[in-house]
Amino acid sequence: MGETVLIVDDEKEIADLLELYLKNEDFTVYKYYTGKEALACIEANKINLAVLDVMLPDIDGFRICQKIREKFFFPVIMLTAKVEDMDKIMGLTLGADDYITKPFNPLEVVARVKTQLRRYMRYNTAEEAEAFEYDIRGLTINKETHQCMLYEKELSLTPIEFSILWYLCERKGKVVSSEELFEAVWQDKFLDSNNTVMAHIGRLREKMQDNSKNPKFVKTVWGVGYKIE
Repeated sequence: MGETVLIVDDEKEIADLLELYLKNEDFTVYKYYTGKEALACIEANKINLAVLDVMLPDIDGFRICQKIREKFFFPVIMLTAKVEDMDKIMGLTLGADDYITKPFNPLEVVARVKTQLRRYMRYNTAEEAEAFEYDIRGLTINKETHQCMLYEKELSLTPIEFSILWYLCERKGKVVSSEELFEAVWQDKFLDSNNTVMAHIGRLREKMQDNSKNPKFVKTVWGVGYKIE
């Protein structure tokens, strides 16, 4: 790929692990354990994306993100052991593009790095044409190739399952009712007693290993429908 990724984390094991995984994907990696070193690196090198730990021994990740946004527009992903909503809101308000809570799967971090870089490169090189691919936090679905990947591993979906997922991705952030989903995918009239959509959503979650009680991707809005956000 050739893009450069900055990693800043005072937990050496985490920084080293992310460096290994990103280098395996042909990224050029700058790795530091303090904020001061990271800021010096940003001034001296061309950075395409930064992965910042919130808690650092000298300058916290929020402050680094704020300094980056004074001059640069490349994507920033925040890492933190905290799960409080205010921390997330603060990071995003200061200009972060994504937020990952520890502990995490390094493959997910790599997937999110790729997602943010694709969005950034596409936004800065050309106007976005009609979407034929969506990439949502490591879930990639391509209409032209009819492939669906989750953290770089292909999911074996039936045509119906693919159509359901594609329809929800097209309407990311919006709630889609069972009636709308059924009539769009099956091209037939929906009946109130029809549990077909629910059954297919259940199988889709199983294939994605998405916990039905706390799903990460296909979420249920009780009494309304489903959505991906």
